[in-house]
Amino acid sequence: MESWLNKMSDSQKSLNYKVSFIQTKSGSDPQPYVWRHAVSQDGIEMEQLDHLNGPGREVIRIGNKVSYFESHRPAYSLASGYILGPLPHHLLAAPISLMGIYDFVVVGKSRISGRAAQQIRMLSKDKSRFGYNLWLDQTTALPLKISMIDFDGQKIEQIQVTELEVTEQPDEYFTRIQDVPLPDIIQLPKPAEVAQNWKINFIPVGMKQVKHSIRQLPDNGGPLEYMMLSDGLVDVSIYLQRAAVAKNDILANFGADIYYSSIQGQVLVTVIGKIPANTANAIASSVSLVR
Repeated sequence: MESWLNKMSDSQKSLNYKVSFIQTKSGSDPQPYVWRHAVSQDGIEMEQLDHLNGPGREVIRIGNKVSYFESHRPAYSLASGYILGPLPHHLLAAPISLMGIYDFVVVGKSRISGRAAQQIRMLSKDKSRFGYNLWLDQTTALPLKISMIDFDGQKIEQIQVTELEVTEQPDEYFTRIQDVPLPDIIQLPKPAEVAQNWKINFIPVGMKQVKHSIRQLPDNGGPLEYMMLSDGLVDVSIYLQRAAVAKNDILANFGADIYYSSIQGQVLVTVIGKIPANTANAIASSVSLVR
């Protein structure tokens, strides 16, 4: 098992390849992408992710500089070692780190987009998150299909590779952009340290708090506290504010994303993320005031 995961991680970092894939979500049109990756003669990783539908959104990474080009805003760059997009970076780059959170099971062999593939299933150890089915290319271990599945084995979201091309030399695309000046890196302000007013007493196994902030709502609406939990693969956003009036719980699904809002004592808790409803309820119900 670990040999497959290590090979996937090594291949996605070290090979030159071009991948065309389709992302599908419940209730949305399929979205086509092109993902290019290469390693320069100097050993610098380069990536490009191009969203092919709509007005267009292109992201380019050269080393630790990620540049974003979108039609509705000026181009900008951020300091990062990976592109934030539909591909689950942490799963592809550091799958071994997830073995304490998910059970990995080798299922069998298949054929995806004309290529021999090895299927691997991922299941949450504490049943607090959805599972995944991975199909890895038999030769390179690059992903050919990634499906998020519910507890009944039904597909919720999916990335399906339609074409994979691995080459000896970097794609000519990277030759063309070498002389193109990329936007300067934006230095984002460091968030100020603020005391937490609320405590989350239930956190799924392997998750930890990675963000926290407080801002004042307009019209004297009081403070809104924000926290993010993450296991590296799944992010969960939690919003907390004092409840003005009594409200019924609200539960809504947007594909794999759940929106759950509930009043706990004097605080309105809203949980958003790719998690089951029971997990969202358990997180919200565990919130207590820090005294």
